[in-house]
Amino acid sequence: MLPPAARDRLAAIAATLRAILTRNDPKHIAQRMALVAFAIRIISAAIAFVSQIILARLMGEFEYGIYVFVWVLVVLFGNLSCLGFHTAIIRFLPQYHAQDALPEIRGLTTTVRVFALVSSSVLAFLGIVGVWLFGDLIESYYLVPLYLGIFTLPMIALNDVMDGTSRAHSWAISALSPTYLVRPLLMLGLMVLAVFGGAEATAKTGMITAMAATYLTSITQFFILTWRLKRRYVAGPRRIEFGTWIKVALPIFLIEGFSFMLTNSDVVIVGFYLDPESVAIYFAAAKTIALVHFVSFSVKAAAGPRFSAAMANPDRQQLASIAIESAKWTFWPSLVVGGLVLACGNFLLSLFGPVFVAGWPLMAILYGGAMAKAFVGPAEAFLTMAGRQKLCVVLYALALLSNLALNVTLIPLFGLTGAAFATAGAMVVEAILLHLAVRRTFGFSLFALADPHASKIRAEVA
Repeated sequence: MLPPAARDRLAAIAATLRAILTRNDPKHIAQRMALVAFAIRIISAAIAFVSQIILARLMGEFEYGIYVFVWVLVVLFGNLSCLGFHTAIIRFLPQYHAQDALPEIRGLTTTVRVFALVSSSVLAFLGIVGVWLFGDLIESYYLVPLYLGIFTLPMIALNDVMDGTSRAHSWAISALSPTYLVRPLLMLGLMVLAVFGGAEATAKTGMITAMAATYLTSITQFFILTWRLKRRYVAGPRRIEFGTWIKVALPIFLIEGFSFMLTNSDVVIVGFYLDPESVAIYFAAAKTIALVHFVSFSVKAAAGPRFSAAMANPDRQQLASIAIESAKWTFWPSLVVGGLVLACGNFLLSLFGPVFVAGWPLMAILYGGAMAKAFVGPAEAFLTMAGRQKLCVVLYALALLSNLALNVTLIPLFGLTGAAFATAGAMVVEAILLHLAVRRTFGFSLFALADPHASKIRAEVA
């Protein structure tokens, strides 16, 4: 019943989807993982958005501002406490698979979990001591939520390394669903049950339910992942090459630490300079326009293992093709998604409460920065998997310094507008630095409109 052109087009799309869902070559596995990750992030974005609206309505601007400020700190330091092992495992496991190095695989998958628990527990202990010693310098309404958040750190870290382990095996659902589906649903469900059960709708109650949800999710994920690993790899000796792993993990820690701080420092600095109500408005605006970022996350989740596997291929030109293809996958969907979110911005913000509509101009500013970053795609993942961790450390240190300098300068002068311009400006700096780094190091231009065959990739890439 369809016109021939439309019928042919649909048939071509169906054939492409069938290939993505059924073929097991590296390209289609990566595309399948990206598709699954994209679907999970869409569902996750909807869950996160609805849950934040409900939490804001339940708590009010003041308590909600306290809650999001503390939760951002918890997620930030929980991620940092892994010291890069949650991404280093993605670098090493595909290579060990290619070499059939089972002792190294067993050693790595065990070590990352033990290391994450130990390092995060040490950080949590130091955090408790720090809050106890310097509690007089902290606003009283932050103290109890901070203590509760600190006790959550080990489970955040464990969750991150288990995500990395699953991503390294291309287990997209196992990697993403605990963090992006199960945990937020549990957090929301437990909070609603607590409030309807008679608990006060405060940041303290929110952090208690967040801690409970995080422990339940991480412990369950731990047992499931352990079972899957035992099924995949026969029992045998473990080989622990900790020195080799830590040499790669620490630069990744600096890279991703700087990157993670780039995306979260604005909320933290707003919390230092302004009142909780301002934190709430800024967070709502930032997280609403952050729906754009789930596109880049999805592509990065699939591109990392693909970059790593391509390093073993003598055809170095393939690296440029994969990198530019990933940039296209990132930029065009981000452009469409961001435009739609911005068009509906006033309505979306009004769902949090009438006062939150003031955050729409912040969304517009942040959208510009997000598109600058999307234009170069997962360039940092490409550089990392290509062995250029030290270069990435320098780039992200410069980007973070510009971010902090802009935030510290602009927030006192212009308030929330200054925070948005500072964050967008830092994203632009980050994108420019990544583009220049790839061009100077590998000899090709990495951005969404580039031609992968316009220049030859340099042979010394290793």
